[in-house]
Amino acid sequence: MTRIITISSLLVLTALLNSCASGYKKINPDTINYASRNIEKNILLEYKYDLLDKKYKKKETKNNIKLVAVKITNKTDRDILLGRDFKLVYENGNEVILIETEKLFKTVKQSPTSYLWYLLLSPVQIFSGTNTTTNNGYTESKPGNSFPIGLIVGPGLAGGNIIVANSANKNFKNELRQFDIQNKIILKGETVYGLIGTKYDSYDSITIKMR
Repeated sequence: MTRIITISSLLVLTALLNSCASGYKKINPDTINYASRNIEKNILLEYKYDLLDKKYKKKETKNNIKLVAVKITNKTDRDILLGRDFKLVYENGNEVILIETEKLFKTVKQSPTSYLWYLLLSPVQIFSGTNTTTNNGYTESKPGNSFPIGLIVGPGLAGGNIIVANSANKNFKNELRQFDIQNKIILKGETVYGLIGTKYDSYDSITIKMR
């Protein structure tokens, strides 16, 4: 069935365009200028909230998750392990419960298949000019020639956004894995950088507590 672009069609198109996939901006925990820091028993902790943006920030907020970049320097005379020798706690005393890396990724990543909704634009057509006919004294105007722009725009936007989302997710996953410090031995005198995720609804101060 032939369709004409209407106000409602344009509104739908605008809404879809505003929901485009976003790229992933690398966090690079090893280059961050950390403003928050504390030290306990010769273990220095530095950290930073507010790391994500765009789609990833929205998913982080929606799922009540905080992604935190940390820098831990072991100034003790022995090797240490997060969870075994020390833990991270909030200022209220509650332990920072870490989300397993793969689960964190699956929760915060973009959903590439969600951009298949752009295919709904496929039936949209545009018309050039009008055809006017006169019959028994009555003049009637009808749309002129049509062009199935939706068959180009719909699949194009769907495919393009899926590619962008998949690429961004890959970069996000790689960085989470690269800076996964769970079960990582921190050698004496060593500094490690990490990305940790926790289920928490505020930006409380984080400190070290020895076990």
